[in-house]
Amino acid sequence: MTSSAPTISAEKAQKTLYFLMMAIVVFALDQLTKQAVIKNFMLHQSVEVIPGFFNLTYVRNTGAAFGILAGTGSWRIYFFLFMGAVALLSLVIFFYSNYKDPLVVMGTALICGGAAGNITDRIRLGYVVDFLDFFIKDYHWPAFNVADSAITVGVLILVIHFLKQEKD
Repeated sequence: MTSSAPTISAEKAQKTLYFLMMAIVVFALDQLTKQAVIKNFMLHQSVEVIPGFFNLTYVRNTGAAFGILAGTGSWRIYFFLFMGAVALLSLVIFFYSNYKDPLVVMGTALICGGAAGNITDRIRLGYVVDFLDFFIKDYHWPAFNVADSAITVGVLILVIHFLKQEKD
């Protein structure tokens, strides 16, 4: 009797390995930097790095991007966890449907690693640790973290992928 177990191509295995390695590196960097901030900063403490432009400032984000839906209601945590899980599952499905394109591998890995980092914060802490604080004079961009940066770069890479697909 022969086994009918599904096989995976060498290319798909290699791309999956790249995807996992990149996502794990993003996740690890995100969690390490957040732990360093929690350990070394008091809440709302700010350290000037580049005068007039960039500080490290420890803040807690109970909302989504830029504090949207911020608050203390427990429904928010479940909502963000559910949406994060749906996004991760959708990205993994998208990755496996398009794994041959290096932009898809890189973009989805960055987004998945970043999303996993922020989801981990929500599960462990009930909020996301943010600390990268860019500003010009009195205008501050909302504080963010390594995960948010990876998600943003990943989305931009996928936009390039889709624009490239549109031209073909």
